[in-house]
Amino acid sequence: MPADTISIMGIFSSERSAASAIDQLRETPWSIERVHSPIPSHVIEHALELPKSRVGWFTLAGGIIGFLTGFLLAAFTATRWSLIVGGKPVVALVPFFIVGFEFTILFAVFGNVLGLISQARLPRFETQAHYDERFSGDRFGVLASCSNDEREALTRFFKENGAEIKTNDG
Repeated sequence: MPADTISIMGIFSSERSAASAIDQLRETPWSIERVHSPIPSHVIEHALELPKSRVGWFTLAGGIIGFLTGFLLAAFTATRWSLIVGGKPVVALVPFFIVGFEFTILFAVFGNVLGLISQARLPRFETQAHYDERFSGDRFGVLASCSNDEREALTRFFKENGAEIKTNDG
């Protein structure tokens, strides 16, 4: 964040008023830095217009890698031992597909967990500067940033929308 930028937190008592403020903030030059909610809120999620998560791509990649790994591991093992039973082929597709399927599930789960960790930017060791304990209880927070010149306008905007104000000054 540039040196002449200030962050102001609007603390709302209702989900609807926070979502309304988010909708209105998108039409201003101010940027929304972060939103806090005590509950999973589809109303706020819709107001933020967040992009679709990329975790599913990690899951898909893990599943594909898992299938190939499982199938190739079974085929490699069968070709190394060359146990031919009853004239059947050494690389039999149906049993190897079963092993591939099991590895698909295993690696898809690994991919999903890695995707979740990387996309959520976990772990976070630093505390968030504007976090208020009330966001874990009954309040909603919208953190917006603006230039120092627009500080009063953003503060007035939050107050007009029914929010308490918290700045990085305290």
